[in-house]
Amino acid sequence: MDFLEFVSTRQSDRAFDINRPVGKEKIERIIEAARLAPSACNAQPWHFIVVDDPELKNKVADATSARALGMNHFTKQAPVHILLVEEKVNLTSGIGGWVKQKDYAQMDLGIVAAHIVLAAHAEGLGSCILGWFNEPKMRELLNIPNSKRVWLDIAIGYSAQPLRQKKRKPIDEIVSYNKYK
Repeated sequence: MDFLEFVSTRQSDRAFDINRPVGKEKIERIIEAARLAPSACNAQPWHFIVVDDPELKNKVADATSARALGMNHFTKQAPVHILLVEEKVNLTSGIGGWVKQKDYAQMDLGIVAAHIVLAAHAEGLGSCILGWFNEPKMRELLNIPNSKRVWLDIAIGYSAQPLRQKKRKPIDEIVSYNKYK
């Protein structure tokens, strides 16, 4: 399968097979792919928390759920959650971000999240990137210092959803060459 076909079959899964645990070796390969992700000035401003203990995972899933709004009601089905915690950037990235008024750490966390979900897909797993969660509750559950930001929670497991057709804007709406529009 070529890369374009590979990414066209990756989707955000919101239903997981609760009877299929994810092997530790798959999670280790996913984390290794994340570790190898590029970052501004090689700052690597991340820490990954793998939550696979069933009881703790359910508490983490509860912290993502907003049932009244219909948000993330599926997260208990996923046997693994990987949380992305922002760490300090190195001096070069920090100065560059200040000079250019860009938050390179946030960009880097987005890149590493993409690596995680693509690596999960390569392992035959489904995933969903979650940004909606109770951050103070996550800090409490996982002993994360108040000085740290928890940016994302990525739910991972064997998908219980069929492949969906991707709905994307047409190329001519999002691409121009040699000038804006």
